[in-house]
Amino acid sequence: MAAENSKQFWKRSAKLPGSFIKERSKVSTVPLKNKKASSFHEFARNTSDAWDIGDDEEEDFSSPAFQTLNSKVALATAAQVLENHSKLRVKPERSQSTTSDVPASYKVIKSSSDAQLSRNSSDSCLRNPLHKQQSLPLRPVIPLVARISDQNASGAPPMTVREKTRLEKFRQLLSSHNTDLDELRKCSWPGVPREVRPVTWRLLSGYLPANTERRKLTLQRKREEYFGFIEQYYDSRNEEHHQDTYRQIHIDIPRTNPLIPLFQQPLVQEIFERILFIWAIRHPASGYVQGINDLVTPFFVVFLSEYVEEDVENFDVTNLSQDMLRSIEADSFWCMSKLLDGIQDNYTFAQPGIQKKVKALEELVSRIDEQVHNHFRRYEVEYLQFAFRWMNNLLMRELPLRCTIRLWDTYQSEPEGFSHFHLYVCAAFLIKWRKEILDEEDFQGLLMLLQNLPTIHWGNEEIGLLLAEAYRLKYMFADAPNHYRR
Repeated sequence: MAAENSKQFWKRSAKLPGSFIKERSKVSTVPLKNKKASSFHEFARNTSDAWDIGDDEEEDFSSPAFQTLNSKVALATAAQVLENHSKLRVKPERSQSTTSDVPASYKVIKSSSDAQLSRNSSDSCLRNPLHKQQSLPLRPVIPLVARISDQNASGAPPMTVREKTRLEKFRQLLSSHNTDLDELRKCSWPGVPREVRPVTWRLLSGYLPANTERRKLTLQRKREEYFGFIEQYYDSRNEEHHQDTYRQIHIDIPRTNPLIPLFQQPLVQEIFERILFIWAIRHPASGYVQGINDLVTPFFVVFLSEYVEEDVENFDVTNLSQDMLRSIEADSFWCMSKLLDGIQDNYTFAQPGIQKKVKALEELVSRIDEQVHNHFRRYEVEYLQFAFRWMNNLLMRELPLRCTIRLWDTYQSEPEGFSHFHLYVCAAFLIKWRKEILDEEDFQGLLMLLQNLPTIHWGNEEIGLLLAEAYRLKYMFADAPNHYRR
């Protein structure tokens, strides 16, 4: 009986290591499928039943059929499967370790335990779109916990000769008596150097005047005005008609970039609570809406970097003086307010701005890539189901924070960058994943992919290519709306 069971076990999937049995084995009579697995997912689906613990618990591995198994091939194949699975669960440094130096007996034991783990998590992990990263080339080190510092995914040096020249150009522009804002936007479009980003963002957002003599007084006045709002309004957070707003803010703040230790510090969370509550009180037409909390973080990080030379993701803000913290808080509030002034219809009742933008994205994609559009229709995927978050959070949930900061360099350089150019960035971002999208052949798989796109290793290079494609789309379609109307 055991021998018969073992035959049935291997017959279920001829693509397993057991398919390499010598010709004289009876098991080898099972014909192989001519069609090769086109992806790791398809291979896993075809072979998942072979690792079922319940099937092999009673197998008799001393039977003649198993004795004919080529042990070297089996061990080599098992080691390869083990290594592939390990790459998906451990850090890249660990995944590079080979199994060739490990005793053969240890490999077999480890393979058995991995089989159990694989079986227990197969339902949740089998179609995980992050597995698609396996097909990407290994990139040097951007840690999985999102780094905030500017670092190219290719591992390029942080400051090249060209970048030094650009930095000098920025400093000349910013130090002139009246900064040429048009020229500053042109220079900022490909990215702003970290050293001058704080003052550049203040100017591009309209928070600071172009005249250098007026800047110091303007900053002093606006910062005092903000803390005047704190004294006037913040105590009202405990009043009945403001309790719901404050409670929602208080719930959302810990969810803001939970992987970055900086934003889990109590002092930082208190700053965010004040910024968001004051903004909500001063904008009753929309009030606070979930997602606005994300929009504070790029400004906070950029203005914090003005006082911190090291990477800020682990920086303890209690090391800063009270005046520094007040300046960072006030500047973050005013720049966020300037941003939201241009997209406030995204957050008013029923969020009509987002509804319009998602519809425009659908129309645009239907023209630029009809195959992707029809693929969504075939599996009944609505654009609102994934693109609502792209519009509500300005792609901040889809990209590492370092990429968002680079993206916002360009948004603030573009006319209506956050309200108009963002549409073309979303279209370019969607088409970037067309191959992965077309590989998914069911509703659940498509949504899982679109809500968990593998961008964790992205850096300035990927964002630069994305923006270039978005600019191309804008150039083609922005002034010719009939091109994307059906």
